[in-house]
Amino acid sequence: MTPAPPHRPAAPTLEPLALPWDLRLSPEQFERVCQANPEAVLELAADGQLIATTPTGSETGARNQALGALIWLAVRRTGLALEVFDSSTGFRLPDGSVLSPDVSVVRQERWTALTAEQRRGFVPLCPDVVVDLASPSEEGPRGLTALRQKMKRYRANGAQLGWLLIPEELAVEIWTAAEAAPQRLAPAQVLDAAQLFPGLQIELAEVWAG
Repeated sequence: MTPAPPHRPAAPTLEPLALPWDLRLSPEQFERVCQANPEAVLELAADGQLIATTPTGSETGARNQALGALIWLAVRRTGLALEVFDSSTGFRLPDGSVLSPDVSVVRQERWTALTAEQRRGFVPLCPDVVVDLASPSEEGPRGLTALRQKMKRYRANGAQLGWLLIPEELAVEIWTAAEAAPQRLAPAQVLDAAQLFPGLQIELAEVWAG
């Protein structure tokens, strides 16, 4: 008769949980917190501070879904050697932060150079292209001010191109490694990454429609 496996107590439920303002986590500790709280929407700042985000509203979620699908289809249509990731993917940036763009694109050779273990956890690199959608409210981590700070962080960690979409204004801010200030397009009809990846282009009508 096979002995029963040893009993393991369930992890304690601590929700809602107030965290001390000076709590700091390493990326490894943060990964364990995320594994223990799969329903939580969290990111990690470079100084180890937790960033608690919130689920998107339905309209933003629909736009995000359309955006990711359009970019994925554009990559497949052009045959570019790129990997496309959704908003649930955490990237461990060189500065130690762990962030999750709404859509991200990584050159295939960078992805395949990772070990199987690295691909299973938070990806230890900064995406080549990052895309974020601003929420209608300026408040919180999905507001325009917070997302602009994230774009600066992505750029400082090696991102070559960032697209920050502002649906309420039908506008896009284009963040590049070569320019200190973003270029603004309004009204924006097309996203075009031709300077980096020839043929990678999507029309925004479906995204704006929500």
